Amino acid sequence: MVPVDLAHLEALQKSLSVAADMAAHYHAALCYVGVTTSQPGEVARTPEEYEDKLQAFAREHAPVNGQAPSVRVYRSHDPVTDLDDILLRAIDELEADLVVMGTHLPRHIDAIMPANGSKVAAHTDVSVFLVRP
Repeated sequence: MVPVDLAHLEALQKSLSVAADMAAHYHAALCYVGVTTSQPGEVARTPEEYEDKLQAFAREHAPVNGQAPSVRVYRSHDPVTDLDDILLRAIDELEADLVVMGTHLPRHIDAIMPANGSKVAAHTDVSVFLVRP
C-alpha cells in the first residue's frame, strides 16, 4: 500500500520509486491510496474526479512486473486531521502487508506532533517502510 497525495507528488517521488522498485522485484501488487474531501479542492472538484486522476496516476506509475496497480480513495471532511486513522483503516481493508510512505527529516516538533508515518507504524502490526526525501 502506498499513500499518495496528488497535490504534493514532487515530494513523493523517491518513495514512489522505492515502492515501484520493490513491487517489481518481489512481483507484488501495489495499491495507491488517496484521501480527498467532498468539497472542490486544488486537485479535483469532486471525489469522482479525484479518483479518475488517481487511476491515471496509477497507470502512469505501474511497476514493470505485469501487475496493474489498484487504487482506493477515501473521503474525509478534514483529510489532514483524519489521515492517520484513514490509512490505518485502509491497511485493514486492503489486508496490506507492507506500507511504503514518504516522510520528512526529523524535526523537534515531531516530539509533540508525530509525523503520519511514525503514527501509522506505531498503530499497526504490518511493516511500514518510511522513505525520506
